[in-house]
Amino acid sequence: MIIKKADICALAVKPSQYPDGGKTEIAFAGRSNVGKSSLLNYLTGRKSLARVSGSPGKTRTINFFDVTGKTDEGDVDFRIVDLPGYGYAKVSRSVTDDWGRMMETFLTSREGLKVVVQLVDCRHEPTSQDIQMYEYLRHYGMSGVVVATKADKLKRSQLGKSLAVIRKTLDLKDEDIIIPVSALKREGADRVLEVMENIVLGNRGAENGGK
Repeated sequence: MIIKKADICALAVKPSQYPDGGKTEIAFAGRSNVGKSSLLNYLTGRKSLARVSGSPGKTRTINFFDVTGKTDEGDVDFRIVDLPGYGYAKVSRSVTDDWGRMMETFLTSREGLKVVVQLVDCRHEPTSQDIQMYEYLRHYGMSGVVVATKADKLKRSQLGKSLAVIRKTLDLKDEDIIIPVSALKREGADRVLEVMENIVLGNRGAENGGK
């Protein structure tokens, strides 16, 4: 899939601010400063679709983007959802609690949400917050795709070991997908977009009675 168009359609902190349902949604989550905004800009071919903040932990809204992608089966319309980062040490406990409530509300209220892609920094073993987040996603049936960011920072031999550690630490199932990506060197997007295409086309087939 090639993303032809991507535009922000809503910034939300509560359900009344969410855009109307009806579209397949693929969300992205990760620790603050894991490279989520850079990845979204890379995937969509937009330099500033998602803001790359110099102040980790500042994003406090759920950002919805309307997307048009080109596939071999024709154009598809869906949404990318940019979730606020978690795990930044300098935010207050009240902010952390607000984040938890916001996530639970979002995950339990969006009928079109099919998967949450979790980002982890491949240079480090997943943190306790990463583990908790993946267990959270698994509980709500939104797990299955992990993106290992900043892959350019490791040698190929190191990257292979890192991916094995991530898979073991997060207790990924055999069918769960882990994709190394470097937004800086522009590597890995094709595989992420392929997975996204399969999700969107599979859901479209379900909506059309499996045709």
